[in-house]
Amino acid sequence: MMKSEKGFTLVEMLIVLLIIAILIILIVPNLSGRTKEVNEKGCEALKQVVQSQVQLYYVENGQYPSNLNELVTDGYITETQTTCSNQKSLIYSDGVVSIPND
Repeated sequence: MMKSEKGFTLVEMLIVLLIIAILIILIVPNLSGRTKEVNEKGCEALKQVVQSQVQLYYVENGQYPSNLNELVTDGYITETQTTCSNQKSLIYSDGVVSIPND
């Protein structure tokens, strides 16, 4: 006597796996492109924060710091705030903070 068991067939499971694989192939490249965009925007935001700390240093001391390490030493920024998450080190010259171009 045969039991009637309900479940998915092998073909149905393979179709579902194929659909999932296609979705992953479409989504993953899009995510990596967004990561670069997010890193660039984050680096721009960090630059603005550090620039504001340079201005604060100027207001409090009457002169611009000689370099970013001076801001770190005096507690205006942390050591990690001198480098963006995409490993680009901020550039400082004559009171202006900038991001290096690649």
